[in-house]
Amino acid sequence: MLDVRRMQVLRAVVTSGSVSAAATNLGYTPSAISQQIAALEREAGVALLERSGRGVRPTAAGVLLTEHAGLIGTRLAEAETALADLRAGVTGRVAVRYFSTAGAALVPPALARVRREHPGVRVDLKLIDPEDPLVEVERGDADLAIFIHRSSRLVAPGVRTMHLLDDPYQAVLPRGHRLAAKRVLDLADLAEDPWVGSEWPPGPCLRILLDACAAAGFSPDVVVESEDYASAQGFVAAGLGVTVIPRMGLGSRHPGVVVRRLRKPEPVRVIHAAVRESSMDHPAVAGLLTALREAAEGPV
Repeated sequence: MLDVRRMQVLRAVVTSGSVSAAATNLGYTPSAISQQIAALEREAGVALLERSGRGVRPTAAGVLLTEHAGLIGTRLAEAETALADLRAGVTGRVAVRYFSTAGAALVPPALARVRREHPGVRVDLKLIDPEDPLVEVERGDADLAIFIHRSSRLVAPGVRTMHLLDDPYQAVLPRGHRLAAKRVLDLADLAEDPWVGSEWPPGPCLRILLDACAAAGFSPDVVVESEDYASAQGFVAAGLGVTVIPRMGLGSRHPGVVVRRLRKPEPVRVIHAAVRESSMDHPAVAGLLTALREAAEGPV
């Protein structure tokens, strides 16, 4: 196999016209240059230089390798520039996975900031709902994920998690409901009501709610299933039942419902960001994390 560094030495000799001139330009001794050329000729199996007056000139094989050495040098310079741009966050690709309500409340402002600060970085966004977005980071398919944290969930090595916010669930009642005048409800107050489901197919958010209902001593009687929080509010407004929705999912409220706090217990989903440790040094990933924290600290 041809040594790339020796090819660059050959190029220096050919372009300067002599071994001594190349040695001066490269900061080597003429003897060291001659040794490098001799080693390259052994690798190539053919002479690369021939005497020409007081200097040297390339053979046909020498011309060929000199041309390729120039191309390799250009590609190496381009690679070094591209690598420097990647390290500086000028270019690159960041893969982000999220669930729907996080996408609505947290991702847009964070993504807008990254686009302003790192316009050359491509952000690959993908909705993973109701599955666990953390899996994509653990598999190496994503750099960052926003997910529902569970204390029983073990995180794979090489993945770092950071708390973003706690998102409490709130009761959604039709206007005129017998409990609408109360500011805070015990979860058990809703035990006898028909319920409107707000997550289908079931996912981690529903498990949090069912566990809270079990702790309050009942299982909700779900009479209507819906796929999203907006549809669930519509069914509630029509008087078909009550529902419980995370606060972050109540950004757009139906005019026909009232929203009340819950206690005993208050269901809460804990939202974290997960990042591959190998991606932490990328400026765009660090900027995205900072922007997500700021979005989480603002009104949701």
